[in-house]
Amino acid sequence: MTLWGGVFSHETDDAVRLLNDSLRFDWRLYDVDISGSIAWARALAAAGVLTTAERDTLIAGLERVRAEFARGAFTPAPSDEDIHTAVERRLREIVGEVAGKLHTGRSRNDQVATDVLLWLLEAVPKLRAQLVELAAALAEQSERSADVLLPGYTHFQPAQPLALAHWWLGHFWPLTRDVARLEAFVEAWRAKCPLGAGALAGTPYAVDRAELAETLGFSAPTPNSLDAVADRDHVAEFLFAATLIGVHLSKLAEDLIVFANPALGFVRLDERYSTGSSLMPQKRNPDPLELARGKAGRLLGHLAGFLATLKGLPSGYNKDLQEDKEPLFDAYDTLSALLPPLTGLVRTVQFDAERTRAALNEAMLATDLADYLVGKGVPFRQAHGLAGRIVRLAEERGVPLSALTLADYRSVSDAFEEDVRAVFDFAEAVQRRKAFGGTGDVANQAQQARAWLAAHGHPSS
Repeated sequence: MTLWGGVFSHETDDAVRLLNDSLRFDWRLYDVDISGSIAWARALAAAGVLTTAERDTLIAGLERVRAEFARGAFTPAPSDEDIHTAVERRLREIVGEVAGKLHTGRSRNDQVATDVLLWLLEAVPKLRAQLVELAAALAEQSERSADVLLPGYTHFQPAQPLALAHWWLGHFWPLTRDVARLEAFVEAWRAKCPLGAGALAGTPYAVDRAELAETLGFSAPTPNSLDAVADRDHVAEFLFAATLIGVHLSKLAEDLIVFANPALGFVRLDERYSTGSSLMPQKRNPDPLELARGKAGRLLGHLAGFLATLKGLPSGYNKDLQEDKEPLFDAYDTLSALLPPLTGLVRTVQFDAERTRAALNEAMLATDLADYLVGKGVPFRQAHGLAGRIVRLAEERGVPLSALTLADYRSVSDAFEEDVRAVFDFAEAVQRRKAFGGTGDVANQAQQARAWLAAHGHPSS
């Protein structure tokens, strides 16, 4: 059975069918497709197109089809080109010719647009919950790391000392933005129900689209039928959000990969989240982190590819839009598979506080030295140059900054006094940066993180 073909005198070529058919990947829309069909049957009955008995027969039949899918008992037919065809074909087998009335006034164009959006509105909150769980793991690690110091880097060069808690929270806050994007996505797209837009021009039947939208959990129908059937902004927006999540996860992964290298030895991954080598017995490979880094590229490819598909299309529905589903489903599956092991890895990773502190170098306190001079009335730009001269002097002598004598300091500037020794305390250097959001403001940040987790329903907050 096909949903079209009256004007055709020849069967579709098998190669074209293989290219055209989408049931192999759009089958996962079965539940939302059936929900949309049930809502449409109710709307047709309310418009006087179906009798009450016909409506009830169709709804009962559709629920039987849904049950078959749910328990894995649905058997596709060779003629099922997509999920819509498969459902209607099976419905006809169950209820007879009345199934042919279900599609009255409806097109697969508005049907698939509705299905994809409904699927996304169900899938996005699940992804949001996984992100909140990872954010909680990062916050928990931060709470346990209050007294640990480590080098902070810019350009991957040692820069300034940080509280490890601050580093953990530096990966927490990007996830809060990811969660906010997903929440805004759901809120915005709940107001745009495409069903009832028809093929492009709307439906001629007296369907109450506002009531239809409300039945499906939307707050309003789309205002323009031509736009409704072609709009895939929601797919592009989700792929962007997914890509940015992937970028944030990749950044976290890259930090931990570097820190786990024995050359630094800052962290040790739990064996449950590492793998070995088939040749080298000593290896502990951070495969989950490397996959997180690699899958960010996969997500980016989906986004770029789909935007390239959209950019050349004329208005109205075009078959090119079938290319929305595979990148969409794969992006969702990729993140759904990635987030749980990353969360477990974060919860179990161990930092070596002695190694991180040993990696601190007094040259990282050069900015503190400049700030010391500012406190003595020296303009910062001049203080910056003087501090640089002190660093160069220590490098030439092969000693740390604290090993220079007061006379050495005063040979560079008379503003240096004996109290310059107070600069060379890494913990104090961290605490000095206590302005809002700084590494010395970690206690306040932790409180904000706990409040955010509580507001987002995490039980441990």
